[in-house]
Amino acid sequence: MHNQKALVIFSGGQDSTTCLLQAIQTYGRDNVQAMTFHYGQRHSIELECAHWIAQDLGIRQTVLDLSLIQQITRNALMEEGAAIQTASNGLPNTFVDGRNALFLLYAGIYAKGQNIKHIIVGVCETDFSGYPDCRDVFVKSMNVTLNLAMDYDFQIHTPLMYLTKAQTWALADELGYLDYIREQTHTCYNGVAGGCSECPSCVLRERGLREYLSARQAV
Repeated sequence: MHNQKALVIFSGGQDSTTCLLQAIQTYGRDNVQAMTFHYGQRHSIELECAHWIAQDLGIRQTVLDLSLIQQITRNALMEEGAAIQTASNGLPNTFVDGRNALFLLYAGIYAKGQNIKHIIVGVCETDFSGYPDCRDVFVKSMNVTLNLAMDYDFQIHTPLMYLTKAQTWALADELGYLDYIREQTHTCYNGVAGGCSECPSCVLRERGLREYLSARQAV
C-alpha cells in the first residue's frame, strides 16, 4: 500500500501513536500525515507530546484549533480542576460530546484536499470507557456520512477497535516501539507527566501493560 496515502488522527497518546507507527509501516513514511486537534483540553502536555513525536518520526503534522467547542459543551476533560467522575448511566464526565464526529469531519475535509482516502483513528470499543463515539457502529456511520457529504471514497480504519489494552501494547511491541510508546506518549487525564496512576485513563493503560508484560514473561 506504499502508493496510497493515509491521515492519522493523532493525539500523542498510546493508541494514536500506535496507529501512527503502524501506518508508517503500512503506507510508508512519506505517505503518512498526522492531524492533531486543540479542543480546549485542560492540559497542554498531550499536544506537546504529539508535536515532539511527529517531529521525531518525520511526519507532517497539521494542528487544528477546535476550542470553540468550549462555547457549547462542558466536561471534566476541558475544565481545569474538575473532578473526574462516572455518572449513574456509566458515562464518564470526561466524555466530550461530538468530539470524534468533529475530528472525523475535519479530517475528511483535509484529506480530500490532499487526495488522501485512508483516515486512521485509534478508537476502541473493547476498552473504551463507555464513550459512545468510540463504537464501531458510530465510525461506520461516519464513514458513510463523509462519503455522501463529499462524494469521495473515504476509508476510515480503526485498527484497535476490538483490541484490549494488553493487545494494543502487544501491537506496539510487534512494531518494535514498546519502550518508545511507554516513554514518549501521554494519556493521563490529570496532565501528570508519566501518568498519575489514578485517573481512568492511567489505570487502563497501566493495567493493560502489566497484563501484556506478564503474558510475555510466561511464554
